[in-house]
Amino acid sequence: MALVAFGALAAETAVRVVAWPAIAICTAGLLVSALASAFYYHFGAWGALDNAGKSDDELAAFVDSLRVSTEYVTCLVRFGRVFFGFGQLALAFALVQLGVTPVGVLGAVFGLAAMAVTMGLPDDLEYYAPIFHLNALWLAAIGLAALIG
Repeated sequence: MALVAFGALAAETAVRVVAWPAIAICTAGLLVSALASAFYYHFGAWGALDNAGKSDDELAAFVDSLRVSTEYVTCLVRFGRVFFGFGQLALAFALVQLGVTPVGVLGAVFGLAAMAVTMGLPDDLEYYAPIFHLNALWLAAIGLAALIG
């Protein structure tokens, strides 16, 4: 919602040239991440139902067999996070040009952090969790800045 609200506010300004593509990139990243999360949710629910009552050895064999089949979804998770971070970086430039400098600078820092953590530590997806929560607060800050401005 914050991205769409900002895009609507930027419609009559020169910033729209940067803001709209940035919003599109962020949205693509969010959609890909949502699809990957939905796959993991479905896969986890299916696995839990399918493995109810199995022995520890059977469960270990099942988990070992999953690693190859879920690798492409892990790639989708990374893709979504990097695209959102890149869109966030571009959107930060638009926010600074519009005069919302503190929110813009925070967006640039969070976007760079998202890309750095995702690309620098590709197998440690749990390190992204704080960035995810900071991004939610950042989007709320965009909404507040839009309401105030």
